[in-house]
Amino acid sequence: MTKFRKEFLLGAATAAHQVEGNNIHSDYWVQENLPHSMFVEPSGKAVDHYNRYEEDIQLMKQAGLNAYRFSIEWARIEPEEGHFDEKEVQHYLDVIHCCKENGLDPVVTLMHFTSPAWLIRKGGWEDPSVVESFRAYTAYIISKIGTEVKYVCTINEANMRLQQ
Repeated sequence: MTKFRKEFLLGAATAAHQVEGNNIHSDYWVQENLPHSMFVEPSGKAVDHYNRYEEDIQLMKQAGLNAYRFSIEWARIEPEEGHFDEKEVQHYLDVIHCCKENGLDPVVTLMHFTSPAWLIRKGGWEDPSVVESFRAYTAYIISKIGTEVKYVCTINEANMRLQQ
């Protein structure tokens, strides 16, 4: 039997929009609720991980995992340009603390495919102002969670749009 070193992270990973549910301020939410959308069905409440994260994290612990990579949904943190939602920040801090209480290293992704709908209305990732918008979001959220996590991924699979 192979034994991993204690530092080896073996975990699970999720994308907020795919599991949390009710991501109403995101560009994907807007798109999937349009008539003739490319999405087969809207995400709705997904698997309700937003409300069931404690149970889900306990299952990860029971499975013998020691890490959980999850995304912080930018559209929840900044539902309107320049307006940061402290309640949502606290939610993600609660997820981080739950990970630690269950022996899982929290690994945070700051942007996992979805963007705030307001950002897309401004031109999205093609608009030069996105650099400042993303910098402001990143600086804000790291100021809130930075002392709580060891690992932060900036953008999940940044090359995906280029592959399509």
